[in-house]
Formats: sequence, C-alpha cells, structure tokens
Amino acid sequence: MTRCSRRAMMTAAALLPVAMTGADDVGHADGPASERYFPRHGSLAHRSLAYDLRLSYAPGSGHLRGWARIRAVATADSERVTLDLSRLAVFNAYVDGEPVRTRQRRGKLFLTPAHRLPAGAEFTVDVRYGGRPGPLHTPFGAIGWDRTGDRHRGTLVASQPLGAPSWFPCNDRPDDKAAYTFRITVPRGHQVLANGTLAAHHRQERAETWTYHHPAPMSSYLAALYTGRFRHDHSSQPSVSGPPVALHNAYPQRLADAARHDLARQPEILRTFAARFGPYPFDAYGAVVVDAELAAPVENQTRSVFGSNHIDGQRGAETLVAHELAHQWYGNSVGVSDWRHIWLNEGFATYAEWLWSEHIGENGADAIARREWQSLSRLDQDLRLAEPGPRRIFDDQVYVRGACTLHALRLTLDDDARFFALLRGWHDAHRGGSCDTKTFLAHAEAVADRPVRPLLCRWLYETRLPPLPPRPSH
Repeated sequence: MTRCSRRAMMTAAALLPVAMTGADDVGHADGPASERYFPRHGSLAHRSLAYDLRLSYAPGSGHLRGWARIRAVATADSERVTLDLSRLAVFNAYVDGEPVRTRQRRGKLFLTPAHRLPAGAEFTVDVRYGGRPGPLHTPFGAIGWDRTGDRHRGTLVASQPLGAPSWFPCNDRPDDKAAYTFRITVPRGHQVLANGTLAAHHRQERAETWTYHHPAPMSSYLAALYTGRFRHDHSSQPSVSGPPVALHNAYPQRLADAARHDLARQPEILRTFAARFGPYPFDAYGAVVVDAELAAPVENQTRSVFGSNHIDGQRGAETLVAHELAHQWYGNSVGVSDWRHIWLNEGFATYAEWLWSEHIGENGADAIARREWQSLSRLDQDLRLAEPGPRRIFDDQVYVRGACTLHALRLTLDDDARFFALLRGWHDAHRGGSCDTKTFLAHAEAVADRPVRPLLCRWLYETRLPPLPPRPSH
C-alpha cells in the first residue's frame, strides 16, 4: 500500500475501537497471541497449505454463496480449528469429511471435530457459507470486500491488513501462506479477475465460471477478487531467468486510453527492478483499475488494484505503479512475520520509487532521501521504525524512514554492487516466506564487508532520527 492513504487511516484509528489485546475466544493452543499486533486475527494452532474457493456472486443483490476447502497442518495438539470470518453465515462445515459443530463469535469461526487433531497432522476443512459481504470496519477504515458503485455493479477486494475475513474463512495472519485456487461464477457478461493466472473459463446459458490458480505461497490479506466489465491488455515479458512473465492489465472502457498510457512503462519497471532485486518471483503480474476512487493503490499478489483517481493519462501516479510492483518482491514474495515489521514491506517499496526516479533521469535516490530526511526531521521524534505500534503501521514515517534506512545502508557500504547484492540475497534467501527485522539485521551483517548493525539499530530502534551518512566522495 502506498503512503498517500496514511492521514485517512490515522483519522480512522482515532475514531474506531481496536482489539489489540488478548482475545477471550483465542484458545490456549493458539499460542502467545498477545505478542502479535492484532491477536484476534489468525490462529497459531495450524498452518494453511492450500485454499480452494468456489464462489457464486449475484451483482444485483450483492449476495455471495461460497464453499471453501482449506488444507492445513496442525502445529499443536488441538481440540478445535479456529478461522476468521466476518459478516457471513456458516451453513455447515466438515473436518476431514466429517460434519463438525460450528460456532461464530466476533469475527471468529470455531469448528470442533469429534477427535482431537495431533500436532503435525494434515487435515482438510470444508465450509459452506453465504450472505452479503461488505467491508469490515477496522482501525484503518473500511477494508476488504467492497462494491465499486458503477453501473456494472462491480466488486473489488483490498484487504490489507485485516480485511480478508470479509469474504472467505481464513487463517488471517500475514505469515500464514498458502496456494490458492478460485472458481468464481457470475452472471453471463460479467468478468472475474483474481490472483495468479486464468486456468479455465466456462460459459453457460446464464452464467460463466472463471477459474484462477496461484501456486506460490500467499498471505490471506493479499488474496483478491474483482468482478465487473473491463478492457484487457495482455503481453508476455521476458524474465531474467525462467519462463516469461504474463502481464495482464484491466480497466473500465471509459478509462482505457488513459490507463493504457499510465501503465505503459510497467514492462520497463519490471525489468529495472529484476536487475536490482533478482528475477520477478511469480509467473504473472498486472494492474486492475476499478471504476471507483480509492484512498491508495493496494499490492494484491500478482494483481495490484488502482482507483480511477490514480489514472490521469499523464503518468501522474507512476511512482505508485512502481511502488506496488516492487511489493511483489518485498511484501508479497518475502512477507513479514507480524505487522510490527511492516517497514520491511513499505520501506523497501518506497525506496524502489526512488530507484525508478533515478532510472528515468529524474531526481536521484540521494537527492530524494535528503529532501525526505529534512521533512522527517521536522516531525515529532516519537516513532521506532521496527516497533511503530499497531495504530501507526501505515504512518508516513514507516515508509519514508524505512527508505532512508536503506539509503543510509547504501551510503555506508559505498558500493552499489554490494548493496544490491544484499537486497537480491534477502529476497533469494526468503522467497515465499515471512521474515522479521532481526533476520534482516543478521543478513545485512553477513553480506556487508563492514559492521552495519550499529547504524541499522539507530535507524530501526531509536526514536531520534539519525543523520544520513555523507555523500560518496567519488
């Protein structure tokens, strides 16, 4: 997510209550929930392996019927399976094909099988559910499933960080990653876009079913679904290594010319970042422009979403295009173990904006970093980058100070080849996984040819803004 939405989110945080302490409905098997920023979301008692979501959606009524099959493995001896699901009613559920007792309370779904699940056991959950999905009211505003309000009654999903339970039952933790398959049925003439690549499309007399598959590990908050009517552009982009990347952009007809122009440099951005960060980590990418205004674009995995307000036909939001594409490496492929480490997502993507500016001959990263440092120095020095607090994970300082931290590291190394090798190595070592600040510190120390931990600890753990190192003399 880009930082232009921060003020709206902070206003929402001031007005809405938030459950950030231990919850009475999280069982003992769920582990130390109080150590997480949002302990009511997710269970530590199991790890997801794959989601198979079969949904039928009626745009006119806004009604959704769903069947979710979740393959998972128990990480502790458990008497029940705990999932996240809000606003939608469960009709019945099964664990390993046997019907189970269900209970829903405060956004949680509890399934109690007849037999205890031992640690290490793989199991399958089936949940049939339905209702009228809608955005969830969170400390960061209304997020999750939403309707575009256009004449085609389209839908969009932008779930970061807590909106995934608005449309499917899930283990809603950023470090719980799984493969996804989506089979979505809509009235004939409506289109569906989801994560990954289109595996099948079947038309019936009055309906059509679209099937997407994304085998790469993905967090629940990055799962996306868009329905409506779009213009489409397809291309195939060579990758640094491996098969080509399928590039697929979609947008409303009325915005087609402007959107095509604004997104035209995506292939070049992809190549530029691949040269810096390593090969693109997935087999597909694309942007979806929805016929609605959004506070900020969102980096759903393989398919970022932009609002109509981000399209002007003049590439006025191209830094946002670069930002969301960079997230495919940092934030999506390499995720965070908890939201306290969000600087590893947003600081990296913000620095990628500066690298893109440098690449196209506009302001260099050093000039941008020093300008942004001056802006940061005029703010209250009250934020610890590696521990911003639950209410401030989308604070501007997380984005900008995070990017300045990387630039300070680049200046300290005084060797671009080593700096970008460090960034590539970070992604290579943790691709498909979830990491934290401590792991990044160890990685930086191992790759750098000089001690960098003291520098990084000042930027990450002290509230006072450190000075940027001097510009290189060469």
